[in-house]
Amino acid sequence: MTATKTGTGVRQIEEIANPSQIAPKDARELTRHFLGRLAHLEEGTPDHQYARNTLIEMNISLVRYAASRFRSRGPEEMEDIVQVGVIGLIKAIDRFEVSREVEFTSFSIPYIVGEIKRFFRDTSWAVHVPRRLQEARVQLARATEELSTRLGRTPTVAELSQLMSLTENEVVEARLASNGYNSSSLDAAISAGDEGESVLADFIGCEDGALELVEDFHALAPLLAELDERERLIIHLRFVEERTQAEIGERLGVSQMHVSRLLSRLLARLREGLLTTG
Repeated sequence: MTATKTGTGVRQIEEIANPSQIAPKDARELTRHFLGRLAHLEEGTPDHQYARNTLIEMNISLVRYAASRFRSRGPEEMEDIVQVGVIGLIKAIDRFEVSREVEFTSFSIPYIVGEIKRFFRDTSWAVHVPRRLQEARVQLARATEELSTRLGRTPTVAELSQLMSLTENEVVEARLASNGYNSSSLDAAISAGDEGESVLADFIGCEDGALELVEDFHALAPLLAELDERERLIIHLRFVEERTQAEIGERLGVSQMHVSRLLSRLLARLREGLLTTG
């Protein structure tokens, strides 16, 4: 690990030849150091980008560790799983706060595993189905096979209910959820009775994804109204105009670090307010 010089002196960030080759024990210590440095570096600068990339490479072993629990998926899919896990790692690096004094390993693993599970959820099912119903589908398939073999016929809902220790309504719900595992083309022709043939797309409305945000916006609005004009401007610049902390600092006439501290305090207040009202 070496420090490089620039025209103005020694750079504040160290360079590591092969970050991905660092032993896990050393990686933990260096990760702590680089996260501390990252928090004080200006976004968009070469030093900031280098520190972020180094953190990603140093912690690839965390991704492989988290992905190892899914090794039954096969080597080809495992490569995709690792790539998806890296996305979770990057999110963890970007959202980690050194001031919390939490081990990065403990903080990042849920992000990595969560991203991998989201990948399975999005690629394994044709439509989004709640996790409990996905699990019930697997249980239903096993119970159906067992009872069909034992009884020599298709089992009834009541028989499945008894074997699965679920209510009959839950068994029916699991059966309906199974339909989400496979999909049909929206252009598939279906009979429309006397009106002739239509396609499935003619009977499906459009889902407005923004509806899910209505409740969040409703809860957040009064909290934002309590902020003063300068605080609301900072929130607007960061999350609406997506300005960097450096750009916000230039607009307000303060340093990037001061903007970082202001944002941390503002988000902590809003988060506490949402938890209190929730």
